Amino acid sequence: MTAATETDAPVAIITGAASGIGAATAVSMARAGYRVGIGTYSGDPHDPHTTLRAVHDAGGDGAIVEVDVRNTESVDGFVAEILGMWGRLDTAVANAGILRAAPFASMTDEQWDDVLQVDLHGVMRTARAAAPHLGAGGSIIAISSIAGGVYGWGEHVHYATAKAGVLGLVRSLGVELGPRGVRANAIIPGLIETPQSLDAVNSLGPEGLRAAGANIPTGRVGRPEEIASVATFLASDAASYVNGQAIVVDGGLTVLMRD
Repeated sequence: MTAATETDAPVAIITGAASGIGAATAVSMARAGYRVGIGTYSGDPHDPHTTLRAVHDAGGDGAIVEVDVRNTESVDGFVAEILGMWGRLDTAVANAGILRAAPFASMTDEQWDDVLQVDLHGVMRTARAAAPHLGAGGSIIAISSIAGGVYGWGEHVHYATAKAGVLGLVRSLGVELGPRGVRANAIIPGLIETPQSLDAVNSLGPEGLRAAGANIPTGRVGRPEEIASVATFLASDAASYVNGQAIVVDGGLTVLMRD
């Protein structure tokens, strides 16, 4: 990207940007010249100011906005606040997600709805709020998962269902929005070391991640920055003909033939 003045620098919003993939994406996009709307949820224990400091250290400009992707007015307000601040929107990264282990046989409607409201409906709300304000060259990027995007996952049927639904969403948005120059794509991360995957109750935990890394062709799990760099590429003019796609970033896990 060529150098941009403060007034014409592109703008990205990122949900779930207080930690993990969202925080890394905020920093990566700041390095690429974006002004970044750092979406954070009040119930998230991570401090979004850590992300903001990292954005500033990367030479970028950022703003923290509280947003609950379960709520349409909150998501619409996030977009409106960033538009009011910087006057444009170029990229929306729908990253916010939750992970809750629950056996299917005993899963309640409330448990199902809780995950779907964030991990699928929240992606939809983010895309819907952003889309009218994206011009030609604009981009919507949704974070799916290897669970649901490629594999099934026991005791995580709701999560996998949501992440599979994200793929249908971006494919259809790519068709609907493509004629006006707006692209929609998904990233399917493999096993990435984030606060979510380090949760031993709802995910693999530190020991599980270490064990899993030995079975990945690259010999390790991924880092949030390795997903963030793909998101930054998808937002850029270098990806101007990439639309409606789901890019797997997993160190080769899903192409490994088991003995």
